[in-house]
Amino acid sequence: MRAIQLNRFGGPDVLDVVEMPKPLPQAGEVLIRVHAAGVNFFEVLMRGDRYAVTPQLPMVLGVEAAGTVEALGHGVDISLAGTRIAAPLFASKRPFGGYADYVTIDAKLAVPLPDALSFEDATALMVQGLTAFHLLRQSPPAGKSVLVTAAAGGVGSLLVQLAKRQGASAVIAVAGSRAKLDLALSLGADAAVDYSTADWPARVREAAGGAGVDVVYDIVGGAMTAASLEVLAPGGELVFAALGRYAIGAAELEAMITRNQSLRGFALLPLLSADGLRASLSELFQLAAGGQLAVTQGGRYPLDRANEVHRLLEERRSTGKVVLIP
Repeated sequence: MRAIQLNRFGGPDVLDVVEMPKPLPQAGEVLIRVHAAGVNFFEVLMRGDRYAVTPQLPMVLGVEAAGTVEALGHGVDISLAGTRIAAPLFASKRPFGGYADYVTIDAKLAVPLPDALSFEDATALMVQGLTAFHLLRQSPPAGKSVLVTAAAGGVGSLLVQLAKRQGASAVIAVAGSRAKLDLALSLGADAAVDYSTADWPARVREAAGGAGVDVVYDIVGGAMTAASLEVLAPGGELVFAALGRYAIGAAELEAMITRNQSLRGFALLPLLSADGLRASLSELFQLAAGGQLAVTQGGRYPLDRANEVHRLLEERRSTGKVVLIP
């Protein structure tokens, strides 16, 4: 089979198309013919050794895939053969390998797909969907004004919709272009602000009625975090979900204390049990299949163009979910 292998750290061109043996499902596993593999921004950081964790090389990137079950390991229910499933590799004992023609995963982690849900949409609802789902579970938006950063991205576009669905009093989106702002508004944001303008914090405060927002969901990190603190209301909460891109210091934290503000960290994997993961994904899949949650697709690219996709994400030129099609 073909796979995209990372043999050394560097720019997008270090991603190599290689041939390797098709994996064999072990006891309790299923072999999946991949129809869509999700690409995530943290994989771009990982490729350049800029992520919070340095992976061991060589490796095949890709933590999520969707496809059809082609073979069963010993002890797996025969009814799974030929079914359409999502493979949340990130929650498995082998958390990578999605950029390939085939993957294996523990059958207990495989989640059936509704007939009305595409493979591409299923990939958008794994890492990004679960992140949005659990961010709101950790810090519920009901009755609060909230700020969503990167609101046209994979996580942000879902956060906007789910926050509105869960009763946020106002959802303010920030993004970096008119097209992205229009997308956030079309998904239900009450206001949208271009963060590339110098006065964007003032415009967010104005949209929030002058006092700032009650909750900031920060999925960008870096300089965005400190800027977001300018729009956080007294007593508000900053939820930081940009692992590896933490860039605020003692001065900012001390200022938060004086304003009775709180900082909540967010890491997805510790929140996931096998049963909880399946239940959460099934809920997201049903919402999307029923038209109650719109999935924003950012493009479908052949597997052997993974380097182009990484460049697209690295230059922040994508909206929604970008997938590789083997």
